[in-house]
Amino acid sequence: MDSNHGFVDLLHSQTSFDLDSPEPPWFSSQGADECPVKERRKWSPKEDKILIGAWLNTSKDPVVSNEQKAGAFWKRIQDYYNSSPHLVGTTPRELVQCKQRWSRINDQVCKFVGCFEAALREQRSGQNDDDVMKAALDLFYNDYGIKFSLEHAWRELRHDRKWCSTFQSKDTVKEKRKQVLEVDGEEEVGVPEGRPAGVKAAKAASKKKKTGKEEELSQLQAMLEIKEKISKRKLLDRLLAKKDPLSEMETSLKLKIMSELL
Repeated sequence: MDSNHGFVDLLHSQTSFDLDSPEPPWFSSQGADECPVKERRKWSPKEDKILIGAWLNTSKDPVVSNEQKAGAFWKRIQDYYNSSPHLVGTTPRELVQCKQRWSRINDQVCKFVGCFEAALREQRSGQNDDDVMKAALDLFYNDYGIKFSLEHAWRELRHDRKWCSTFQSKDTVKEKRKQVLEVDGEEEVGVPEGRPAGVKAAKAASKKKKTGKEEELSQLQAMLEIKEKISKRKLLDRLLAKKDPLSEMETSLKLKIMSELL
């Protein structure tokens, strides 16, 4: 009996807790202040546009481009983004935040480009760009189960070579035909844009390109070489026209000049 009484006292001595409580005692919020969770900052359309500009400017540098290491590449993008005058007074973004946001933008925009091109191919007579856009948004939702929320990012990237649509809308084709008709007496309206130079080609071109002083020096050197050749030829003519026997030095000089000119 004493044994049972002691067991009951032991149960009553334990910490009691409410069984109906949605939060068990071992997950209580008593230690929440000790380990605060960092609030996640949302990206605004303005921030997205600045990040896109940072990526485009860094990746299109023909001399640097993607030949640098990934860490250095994204460090440049982070610096470009955080130094924007449009973000004065805001908390700077970390490198990993920029990288993760760009990954999402790139993924979503690439998917939407496919939907937009499909909508362009299905464009019927009488439909305008707004109708095509609505159809593309519907295709995106049907294919991926979510709404496309990065239209502002797509509009920033849509004319870039990587994300541009290869299929033109009917409104665009009509506008181009109108421009062709307005051109008088020209068989060719324009020359298609050539492929941009690669990294190695750009570096080679930058090395070959001469400054104004180097060009002047090159021309001066060419003139001196011409004058030197003329002087040597005149000297050779005098040696050949000489009636008296040539000395040993004159003979060796004649042979040397002949070998250089011939």
